[in-house]
Amino acid sequence: MGVALVTPFKSDKSIDFDALARLLEYQVQSGVDYMVVLGTTSENPTLEPDEREQIKRFVVERVAGRVPLVLGCGGNNTAAVVRELSDADLSAYSAILSVVPYYNKPSQEGIYRHYAAVAQASPLPVILYNVPGRTGVNMTAETTLRLAADFPNIVGIKEASGNMVQVDDIIKHKSEDFMVISGDDAVTFPLITLGAVGVISVIGNAFPREFSRMVRLALAGDYDNARAIHHRFTDLFGLLFVDGNPAGVKCVLNAMGYIENELRLPLVPTRITTHEKIRKVLERLQ
Repeated sequence: MGVALVTPFKSDKSIDFDALARLLEYQVQSGVDYMVVLGTTSENPTLEPDEREQIKRFVVERVAGRVPLVLGCGGNNTAAVVRELSDADLSAYSAILSVVPYYNKPSQEGIYRHYAAVAQASPLPVILYNVPGRTGVNMTAETTLRLAADFPNIVGIKEASGNMVQVDDIIKHKSEDFMVISGDDAVTFPLITLGAVGVISVIGNAFPREFSRMVRLALAGDYDNARAIHHRFTDLFGLLFVDGNPAGVKCVLNAMGYIENELRLPLVPTRITTHEKIRKVLERLQ
């Protein structure tokens, strides 16, 4: 289980590095397998370039090599992504996670050529990220498999299309060493039964020990015990995203005492009704 890290903010909207340090230690001590820095859940679009650099360095220093780190590095300007990969110090990171270009709505050939440029520029292994609900375009199984076959350093995909047939098609036709990773906590258990290797998780910010145990049990074929943990969290899965991500998980982390319940516009905290529902589910879980 990898965790897509949130960015804690103070009431004045500045980055709360003390809270981030607490979260990082919580993740490491809870046995997560790796952490994703500056992904969607970090509110990356609202961070200034110097803030992103501060977070990159801060996480590296605090984690101190205890778990691998994956860096979010993507965008809808291919040339800018290539420049970032060429200029950035990536020595402390194990891979990059790069999202399908958003808003532009490229064709499948455009998506292929974008990732070809990223793969050729990246000194690190590349994990594709397909999330059509956010990007406005779906990368098909055919494009994913073509990229995996043509570029050895494209090592996996975080699949969050919600299309189980598409994900199963990738798993069925991929090479043995290409990794399919769930991008949606709610379907991680069924995807592992199909052949996915794990999850890049949002709920793992709050429940790293429990959710990583579910993943490991499922990977070991202990489906009964994995399913029991999966079902413990089903009520929370929907609540985490009803008002947008990361509003839901920040509400949970605030209730647990880890961070202030602050986001940067255009994102806002969960509604009071959602907050109350989350609080009741947390009481049951804890």
